[in-house]
Amino acid sequence: MIKRIKKLKKIRLHREGTDTLVYGFIAIAAIALLLWRFLDNKAPFWCFTAVIGTVYCIVINFFRCPIRYFPQEDTDKIVVAPADGRVVVIEEVDEDTYFHERRIMVSIFMSLFNVHANWFPVDGKVKLVAHHNGNFHKAWLPKASEENEHADVIITTPEGTDILCRQIAGAVARRIVTYAKEGEECYIDEHLGFIKFGSRVDVYLPLGTEICVKMGQATTGDQTVIAKLK
Repeated sequence: MIKRIKKLKKIRLHREGTDTLVYGFIAIAAIALLLWRFLDNKAPFWCFTAVIGTVYCIVINFFRCPIRYFPQEDTDKIVVAPADGRVVVIEEVDEDTYFHERRIMVSIFMSLFNVHANWFPVDGKVKLVAHHNGNFHKAWLPKASEENEHADVIITTPEGTDILCRQIAGAVARRIVTYAKEGEECYIDEHLGFIKFGSRVDVYLPLGTEICVKMGQATTGDQTVIAKLK
């Protein structure tokens, strides 16, 4: 019981959800009040409250933002999961936008029920931040990485290795928020950004990197070690 209370104390709501939750609550309360006051039959009120109340609780769950710290002091050459979700891709690909070479791509798909805050996968310095407009295919499809709207963040590690982290919009997720700023130092434990609703994050790593996750494995942002750089 004590452990559960301590865990709940580490849960907070992300600032990206403030407007949605506040305005949504006002709208729901107003409609519920109208149904209660102007309809003699209370069935519509109770149906509305039950259905919309459930949806609202799901949205609250979506915007939760647990306070997390990487459990190890030594983060040298460590790559952590930038998001909660499940590993849907581990493969070598041709990265021709920035690196023009083969890279190992690790993709994490976030469902509607995952935390949608994104963390920096490595310590380093932000080299580039770029937003690209595009389509809104289902995020788990292979073509989503290139064709969907996405935001790219390239981080140079202290050893001089460039890592690309790509936030990808999905069929439902249509707003990508990126906090990373070019030229700034960044660290594991810091938020890279946020994606509203189901979406995906790709990390492009150099060939020879030791991959520490498997296909289908569940990941926890800022906690799960997905790779170790050489």
